[in-house]
Amino acid sequence: MTPNQGGITSVVIVGTGLIGTSAALALRRRGVRVYLVDRDPGALRLARELGAGEEWHPGDRGPVDLAVIAVPPQFVAHELLGLQKNDAARWYTDVASVKALPLAQAVQLGCDLTTYVPGHPLAGRERSGPGAARADLFLGRPWALCPAPESAPEAVQAVLELVALCGANAVTVDAAEHDEAVAVISHAPHVASAAVAARLAEASETALGLSGQGVRDVTRIAASDPRLWTGILSGNAGPVAAILEAVADDLAEAARALREFAAGGAAIEPVTELLHRGAAGTGRIPGKHGGPARRYEVVQVVIGDRPGELARLFQVAEQVGVSIEDVRLEHVPGLPLGAVELSVQPTAAAVFAAALREHGWQVP
Repeated sequence: MTPNQGGITSVVIVGTGLIGTSAALALRRRGVRVYLVDRDPGALRLARELGAGEEWHPGDRGPVDLAVIAVPPQFVAHELLGLQKNDAARWYTDVASVKALPLAQAVQLGCDLTTYVPGHPLAGRERSGPGAARADLFLGRPWALCPAPESAPEAVQAVLELVALCGANAVTVDAAEHDEAVAVISHAPHVASAAVAARLAEASETALGLSGQGVRDVTRIAASDPRLWTGILSGNAGPVAAILEAVADDLAEAARALREFAAGGAAIEPVTELLHRGAAGTGRIPGKHGGPARRYEVVQVVIGDRPGELARLFQVAEQVGVSIEDVRLEHVPGLPLGAVELSVQPTAAAVFAAALREHGWQVP
């Protein structure tokens, strides 16, 4: 545990789901005293058993330094009002993935905006609940801060300290701009992933038996909690709808072109043009440490389905001084084998492949 040398020594976290419990674990590592509250006694109990903090009751003690509201967007303002009425903390923030809605509702309810700074850590997992929480969930991740014009500088500073304690990188952005941004990079992609995954519900056993890494990549995020995502999407309905309409237009045009091509009619250029635009968009996604996108060389290795195989691969990489940038593993159906794709710098690919072969690995 690293002692916290800053101004925040005590925090109450309302909501012990994935984000709330992960923040609690990160703060506990830094020596911050954390109090927890949740309407679900089972979730609260599990978070406490994981070492995330101790149970908090309003009025038990004086105000803490900071209250972190980790509930769905539509409930943030009501929780904020209740906490402020109980003088629970000096400063307040939230971690909901929508920002304009909670802020507008806080204004309507008459919350004290001087002590409140809306926030959103851009981190998560397909799994939810305190059992999925990790103290390192926010390391190196962006954490959006959307202070209102009324937000006091001291409140902003307190939330900046929270972000630093969790190992994230603060990014200040307007609430409306934030919601439009997450509609593009998170919310609409989730719906698109769900739409593709929904086709699998009626797919034949033959199709499912042929499925590989591609369909897993596209549908991975669709496995998240539908109830949680319904709340997120309803809180950002307008911006998400606009993106989905644009995606639907692209897909409809591609479908029309393919239908006409199958009938021996028009050329397939509209599909090719969409694929080019998709490749260009992928290339704009920031690369390592938020820098420019990088192109890596993939070294594929066949491994046995045995404990310690991946560790042995990484040992070879360490011996030859090769940094592995990404790892993807696909099991071979019906065989105790897997194919690992290791992304490395292009200049290191040949050296790494040769070293693996020398150590007896099968490298195609």
